[in-house]
Amino acid sequence: MEVVIMVNPRPLLSLLLLSLLSSHIADEVSATTITLFNKCPHTVWPGIQPSAGKPILARGGFKLPPKKAYTLHLPALWSGRLWGRHGCTFDVAGRGRCATGDCGGSLYCNGIGGAPPATLAEITLGNDQDFYDVSLVDGYNLGMSITPYKGSGRCSYAGCISDLNMMCPVGLQVRSRDNTVVACKSACSAFNSPRYVHLFQLS
Repeated sequence: MEVVIMVNPRPLLSLLLLSLLSSHIADEVSATTITLFNKCPHTVWPGIQPSAGKPILARGGFKLPPKKAYTLHLPALWSGRLWGRHGCTFDVAGRGRCATGDCGGSLYCNGIGGAPPATLAEITLGNDQDFYDVSLVDGYNLGMSITPYKGSGRCSYAGCISDLNMMCPVGLQVRSRDNTVVACKSACSAFNSPRYVHLFQLS
């Protein structure tokens, strides 16, 4: 099976682009692959954090320019989370900072998770069944969707592609230096209470 993860503020072309992109890749490999496609008008730096004991992929992070794709081949039984960082600046050694989703001030997250708020794609590969979702449990920074391709069983779309930064309540807003809302905190994090956690899970 192939899973295509889109960082996408404009959903109308997603399914067509996913189908065209996937058809060139899925037949070439038998293992599970993930294709990340950046439909944002700006560069995104994906971050990858494996679950405990699972291998780190692509050093945990890389640069993904607009309209570009990057394919990862997942080992059997791999699990972990992926997220998009934006507003990043790194030097030649890969040291720097991101406005959202930063992982310790490094281009290569190397197993470190992203600083909330960040939209998450969560993936678990099993022996007989795979699981995936898009979660806002750590808040929201970028629209994201997952579309499975050539899988078996009930493989459905998952995503949050609305721009929640545009409608984020004042008490949850994260603003950049120019006062633009760049992320939206989860209520359970902002108010330090688990009573809100069920409001921020999409699957």
